[in-house]
Amino acid sequence: MKYKIYIVEDDLSISNLLQEYIGKYGFEVRVVVNFHRVMIGFNEFNPDLVLLDVNLPEFDGFYWCKKIRQQSKIPIIFISARDSGMDQVMALESGADDYITKPFYFDVVIAKIKSHIRRAFGDYAPKVEERIFEVDSLKFYPERSEIEFNGEKLIITKREGVLLACIMEKYPKIVSRDFLLEKIWDDIEFVEENTLSVNISRIRKRLQVLGINMGIETIRGAGYRLNKTW
Repeated sequence: MKYKIYIVEDDLSISNLLQEYIGKYGFEVRVVVNFHRVMIGFNEFNPDLVLLDVNLPEFDGFYWCKKIRQQSKIPIIFISARDSGMDQVMALESGADDYITKPFYFDVVIAKIKSHIRRAFGDYAPKVEERIFEVDSLKFYPERSEIEFNGEKLIITKREGVLLACIMEKYPKIVSRDFLLEKIWDDIEFVEENTLSVNISRIRKRLQVLGINMGIETIRGAGYRLNKTW
């Protein structure tokens, strides 16, 4: 398996060097270039580990660490020139797993990445019984973010998975918008009105790829329901 590393670092010279070096060890690497789309890129890439700087445009690394932790338990390693004890405490309290100070040795970065990958996904990872949500021939495996229908399989993002799991688990009942919003965001007041609709639309398109047309039905004024048309 090729593990994916997401680098959130605004110094292009550092991020490009990290991408090149980490890539030599067989990892797939993506570097953030648009800091208005950090979480969009995160959900699209669906990484296994994040390297995160503290000083970033718009919002700092502590903010992004908390946002990632709202929807994922993957390892997060800070790499920063800020070397005070308080910065390291803030990083850990924000949900980080490790902290590397600049200047750093690339070999140390690689060693820590490998160590955290082993603990999260390898021999040292806690054994978790795989869950499955199933409605007839449609199956969803949240631990691998994978949909299966009639032998065809497709990977979806973690956020899409949270929504799909809720809708499949409640089938044939309707799931309210408020319930779904509470599942993926801490505070509904700060979510744009169309954000949930966009994510539901993406799930419909994923299901359509597998041959399920209009797989999620919108119940006006009530919410959403799995539309079992197969």
